[in-house]
Amino acid sequence: MKKIVLILMIVIMSISAMGEGRVEKILEAGRIRVGTTGDYRPFTHVEDGRYEGYDIEVAKYIAQELEVEVEFVPTTWKTLLDDLEGDKFDIAMGGISRNTGRKVRAELSRPYLTYGKCPIVRKEDAGKYTSLEAIDQPGVRVGINIGGTNEKFAEANIKNAEIVRYKNNLDVPMAVMKGEVDVMISETPEGIHYANNYRELASPMTDNPMTKNQLGYLIPKGEYDMVSLINFIMEDMELKGVMDKLKEENIR
Repeated sequence: MKKIVLILMIVIMSISAMGEGRVEKILEAGRIRVGTTGDYRPFTHVEDGRYEGYDIEVAKYIAQELEVEVEFVPTTWKTLLDDLEGDKFDIAMGGISRNTGRKVRAELSRPYLTYGKCPIVRKEDAGKYTSLEAIDQPGVRVGINIGGTNEKFAEANIKNAEIVRYKNNLDVPMAVMKGEVDVMISETPEGIHYANNYRELASPMTDNPMTKNQLGYLIPKGEYDMVSLINFIMEDMELKGVMDKLKEENIR
């Protein structure tokens, strides 16, 4: 009899624990906390004190679907996973690469965009830096942002050129433009954005990037109900054409 009571207690405790999942907490609080770096165009950036970009619009759409408010919480590429594990936000969004290291420590949503590493350079150098070999030469200064996958890529592949690190990703393309560095290690959506919107810049390898990766959203480890919900909303956005519309409006 005692054994049956113990089993029932364990079952009840398990059901109660399931009822306190991330989604339930978000609905009870009436808000979803979105961690974002705010330094990666065209996915997340701050304009006149407001967050803007593709993933910012997706975050607003998710909040609208859940009928809750959205709160944007600043984070950095270096502290992204620590902040997620520290419960500073419910989901991380903003041009985040899906990779094994992040999967070990967090859950990942379905991918929403395939991209690759590419350089951003001054327009007059577009014909000069058309391969990793051409970039990794003595005397070439390569700019990267601290803590993200661009830094990891540079550390693994740049052996001869000089690596120059910046805390804020938005500072790196400006450093290229000013001549502080010759090349920025970037990604195809960002490269296309800067090439299209800044006449001084070019991104010569967007058609044949140095790698192939996918972007997704980070969710705290074990929050499978949250993963399922975010994936459902993303699939619904794709079905209704919302995702394509937001990409056309923001990724250009």
